[in-house]
Amino acid sequence: MKTFDAAMLWTPAGWQADAGFDIDARGRIATRRVAEPSASDGWVVPGIANLHSHAFQRAMAGMAERQTNPSDSFWTWRETMYRFAARFDPDSLHAVASQLYVEMLEAGYTSVCEFHYLHHAPDGRPYADAAAMSRALVAAAHDTGIRLTLLPVLYMTGGFDGRALGERQQRFGHDVETYLRLLDTLRAEEGEMLRVGCALHSLRAVPADAMRAVLGALLQDSRIHIHIAEQLGEVQDCLALRDARPVEWLLDNADVDSRWTLVHATHLTAAETLRVARSGATVAICTTTEGNLGDGLFPLRDYLDAGGAWGVGSDSHISVSPIEELRWLEYGQRLVTRHRNIAVRQDSSSVGETLLRDALASAARSSGHAIGTLAAGEHADFVVLDTDAPQFAGMRADDAVDRWIFSGNRNLVRDVYVGGQRVVHDGVHRDRDAIAARYRDAMRTLLA
Repeated sequence: MKTFDAAMLWTPAGWQADAGFDIDARGRIATRRVAEPSASDGWVVPGIANLHSHAFQRAMAGMAERQTNPSDSFWTWRETMYRFAARFDPDSLHAVASQLYVEMLEAGYTSVCEFHYLHHAPDGRPYADAAAMSRALVAAAHDTGIRLTLLPVLYMTGGFDGRALGERQQRFGHDVETYLRLLDTLRAEEGEMLRVGCALHSLRAVPADAMRAVLGALLQDSRIHIHIAEQLGEVQDCLALRDARPVEWLLDNADVDSRWTLVHATHLTAAETLRVARSGATVAICTTTEGNLGDGLFPLRDYLDAGGAWGVGSDSHISVSPIEELRWLEYGQRLVTRHRNIAVRQDSSSVGETLLRDALASAARSSGHAIGTLAAGEHADFVVLDTDAPQFAGMRADDAVDRWIFSGNRNLVRDVYVGGQRVVHDGVHRDRDAIAARYRDAMRTLLA
C-alpha cells in the first residue's frame, strides 16, 4: 500500500487542507484520510480527462493554415486532413500517438477518449490483423502511461443521402457486422487502463437502421460518442433530408442518457440545449479545434443554467492543453456577450473553479473509467501543481484555480500520477526524449 499526502487537495467541495490517501496494488484509492502537514507534498488536483482525440491529427498541426479557397472552412480543411491521413500505417500511428500522449500527460491530462477511424490500409483493404491500427493506439497508451478509452468509429456513408464513401474515406469504413466484431476483439483486452466503447462518426456517416442495430448489440455499460451539430452545413442537410435538426433527431430516435457523449454540439436551439442537459449526456467541447476550424461557439451559459454535463477535448491537437481549452471556452463567451466572468454557478463566483469542477465531474461518465474526484475506489490519477512557479506567488485557496487557468501559457504542472505511478516529474515525462526521437523519425517518413 502506497500513501500520498497533499498540502491541499481539490475535491468537489473545493480545496481540503492536509488530505491524504492510500493507494492499493491496483492503483486505486483505498482510503482517504487526514495527512500529516509536515509530510504533505504540494497542491493536488485530480487528473483531467481528454474527452475527444484524433491522435493522428497531431502530426498535421500547423499544416492547414494557408488559404486554399476564399471560403475556407471545415469542409476544405477536411480535404487536407484526408490526404494526410492516407500516409499512416500502424507504426507511424504508434509513434505519433505516443508523442501526443506524452504531451497530454505533461499538460495534466491523465486519460483520453480516442475517437479512432483510421481502421484499414489506405486503399481500404483490412490489415491482416483487422485491429492493427487500434492496437497501435493501445500500445501508445501503454507505453506512455495514459489511461485510454478506445472508441472505434463506425463510418459507413458519405452523407445524409446515403452516398458511398469517397476514395479517401475507404480506410474508415465498416459494415455493422465487421464493426461489432472489431468491438468484441478489442473488448477482450480491457483492463484497469483500457476501456473500449462505441463511436458513431456522425448522423451523416451512420444510416438510421445501422445506428439502431449497433446500439441494440452493445453491452449495457458501453460508452457511446458521436460527432454532432458541429457545422451549420450538417444542420441544414439533416433538416433537408430528415426533417429535423441533428440533435433533435438523435434525441427523438435514440435513448440518449449518461452513457452518451455528444462531441461539439455547437449549433443548438434553446429547446435542444435544455433537452441535452436533461438527458444526462455529456457534451465534449473542443474549444481550440472549434476555433481553429471556424465552427462556432457552444451556448455555454444556457447549458450551465440547464444543469448540463460537459467536458473538454483537444480533438485535432492544434493545442494540447486542458488549461487553454478551459480558458478559451470562457473567453469565447466573453467575446460574444461582451461581458466578463460568464462560466459561474450559484455555488461559486469563481470562473476557474466552475470550469475545473464541471470538467472533472464529467470524466467518469464519458470515459467509463472510475476517475475525476479521487474518492475511495477511484483510480489514483492526479496532478501536482508547480507551486514554486512565479504565477502562484502568494497563492491562496480562493484564487489558486483561477491563477492556474488565467495566468498565461507556462505549464504549471509539476508531477503527474496515473494509477499511483508517477509518469511526469518536474514537468518532464519519464520517456520524453526516446518518444520524441521516434516521433521525429515518423514525421520524416510521413512528410517525405
